[in-house]
Order: sequence, then C-alpha cells, then structure tokens
Amino acid sequence: MNILLIGSGGREHALAWSLAKSPVLNELFVAPGNAGIEQFAKCVALDPTDHRSIVEFCRLHDIHFVVVGPEAPLVDGLADSIEHADIRVFGPSAAAAQLEGSKGFTKDMCARANVPTAAYGRFDNAEAAKAYVREQGAPIVVKADGLAAGKGVIMAMTEQEALDAVDSCFDGAFGDAGAEVVVEEFLVGEEASFFVLSDGVHALPLATAQDHKRAFDGDEGPNTGGMGAYSPAPVMTREMEERVMKEIIHPTIADMKAQGHPFKGVFYAGLMITKGGPKLIEYNVRFGDPECQVLMMRLKTDLLPILLGCAEGTLDQVDAEWYKDPAITVVMASKGYPGSYEKLTEIKGLEEAAADPDVEIFHAGTVSAEDKLLSNGGRVLNITARAPTVSEARDKAYAAIEKIDWPEGFYRQDIGWRAVEREKQG
Repeated sequence: MNILLIGSGGREHALAWSLAKSPVLNELFVAPGNAGIEQFAKCVALDPTDHRSIVEFCRLHDIHFVVVGPEAPLVDGLADSIEHADIRVFGPSAAAAQLEGSKGFTKDMCARANVPTAAYGRFDNAEAAKAYVREQGAPIVVKADGLAAGKGVIMAMTEQEALDAVDSCFDGAFGDAGAEVVVEEFLVGEEASFFVLSDGVHALPLATAQDHKRAFDGDEGPNTGGMGAYSPAPVMTREMEERVMKEIIHPTIADMKAQGHPFKGVFYAGLMITKGGPKLIEYNVRFGDPECQVLMMRLKTDLLPILLGCAEGTLDQVDAEWYKDPAITVVMASKGYPGSYEKLTEIKGLEEAAADPDVEIFHAGTVSAEDKLLSNGGRVLNITARAPTVSEARDKAYAAIEKIDWPEGFYRQDIGWRAVEREKQG
C-alpha cells in the first residue's frame, strides 16, 4: 500500500516512523516532511493548500491512503477534497474539523449534547466581551475563537489582564483567529489529554498524556505549542477514562452525527480533572504535538489498520495494544521561541544521542544542507524515551540531550515533574 502523509513536524515524524514499520506498507511519501523523515520516506514538495495538486499526486503515484497530520489543512477541507476523489483519508471533514477550528462551535456543541465544560460566553465585539469579563471577574480565560497555533489562549489572573487580552484578540494579535472571542470560566484541577479514534459511529480509546505548554521550568513563561509530554497521564485512571468516554466522547460522536457531519479521525480531548469530575477544555481534531511522539513510542500495534478503520467505518473490528512502560519527550527549541528566533543553525551529535535503543529523536523543524543538519523552526527536536518508570524515561531523554551539540537551542529541564513526584510518593 502506498501512503501519503501530510505535514512536517515532530508529530508527522512520529507518525511516519510508526507507519514505516507496517508490513502492509509499500511506499511512504511525506509532504513536505523534514530532515529526519527523509531518512526513511520520500519527502515531496506539495502545498497542503493546493488540493488539486495533492489529488493529482495521489493518482500519479497510486496512493491508496492519505493521512493528514496538522489541523490547518483539515479545517481548510483537504480531507473532503481527497475523499471526493475516491481516495481513503484519515482526518475529519471541514465541517467536523470545526471542533478545533472554532472554539465557539465546540462550546455550543457541549451545550447541545450536555457535555461537561466551563461556563462561557461568545462575542464578536470587544465591548460585550469586556462587559462579560467585568461581570464574571478573575481569574478567567480568554480564547481567540479560531486556529492560533496553540497561542490563542490567555489565562488571565486579573481582570485587567483579561480586558487587555480581549483588546489584543480584536486588535489582530492572532489574525483572523481573533475575529470572535470565547470567554470562559477558569477551571481548577489537573489537565490531561485523552486520545480517542472515531469512524463516525464507533469509538476506540487510545491513550492518555500530559503536556507542558509553558516555555520555561516551573510552568513559567509564555504558552507554546508544547515543550514536552509524557504518557500515560497518572490522573487518568481507568475509572476516569470510562467517565470521559460516557460523559464526553460518546455524546460528542452522537451530536456530530445528528448535526450531519459525523466525525472521522482522532479526538484529542483536552481535559480538566476537577473535584466534580472531568470537564472538556477543548477538542483538537488531530494528534497532539508533542503528545503524538510519546503515544507512538508506546504503541505496540500496527498503526496502519487502526487509521484505516477510521476511514472505512470498521473501527469496531480493530484494537490497539500498548507497552505498559511510560514514555516521555523533551522538546529542544530555538532560543527565543515562542518569540523571534534564528534559523539555519547547525545541530551536531544526534547519532550519539540516539544510540540508546530506548531513545528516538523525532525532528520537528529541521532541514539538511550540504551534509549538515540545520534548525528550521521554533520547536526543532523531540528527544523521546521509553522505560519502566517515568523517572527512568526522563533520565534517558536528558542523557541523550547532553550529547546534542546545539548552542542555539534550549529546553525545559523539568518535563514529567508531576508524574515523577507521584512515583516518589509511591
């Protein structure tokens, strides 16, 4: 089977790495890919916004299945275009992708389906949003409605911060994503990510993870796309997973089907585990980045039949097996990220860093030039390890980082701290 994977980040490197192990795979193409992916797949220069060119490429190269990695092409309707060409695709339709493309859409779905979530208001002008902020008080959360690369959420601890965040959104800080704003209740609890596949009718729970959004140690600094993650999330017990499936996932699948746009793909449910139980913070409609990296390190089953089950409506006929050992990933980013940063700085030492068989280094923002590996983005490398405990996996990941020669990079040194503390407490 020939497969085309869309994307160029650490998530796509992890998916490509997992798909490449499938005995069913014939040839794997990745568009556009990165320097790590090109070591075992054919990277091709395709523009995800040019749907016609992608369909033509699929026909020319006898592509049987397309896996769409990032959210933007899904919201843009790439899965629809591929499906209309009678090619199987993993990823939701544009209508279903609104679960990530519009936070307001998701909040309204929660209200219809009685999915537990934070109280909220939707606003298309600053004055109404600010009036709601003043009425509710702080702390409070201000969210740009659309896609903002993980940076459109402001956790305002004071009323003034919230008012400034509203102005920032409507003044264009997040582009078109801030044309509407959702202001919602500040939830207290522990966050977790839960990944569940859906074929529009059936659901297959995958695994849980916790990520670290803040740029610096101690959960300080600005929000980023994610500076590290680990799986499983200890707070997500079997009982809690069952509650999430019953109270959040199944009602969502039923509502999306009832609305005429059944969801086919992966639910990435961002959850807050409160004293009263699980509440949905947000949905993403693709695998998390960097959560996908730890999931793929723990997945024992062939990934390809599982993803095909979503596309073909046969998810009830497949299953996923997992290594019990936890996995952790630490992101190395360019100094300055998530602000401005230098590109095309040389990275050395990856071969030595990945010598441990329990360590994989997934590239996120890299390019090769004249036999050199160069940085080509904000988040650049994902050093990922699996071991019998989170503490051991963390030690393996940081030992690998010590061997990487990249003065222009930085990373958090406390990834997995919650899980490590739990292990210490027995």
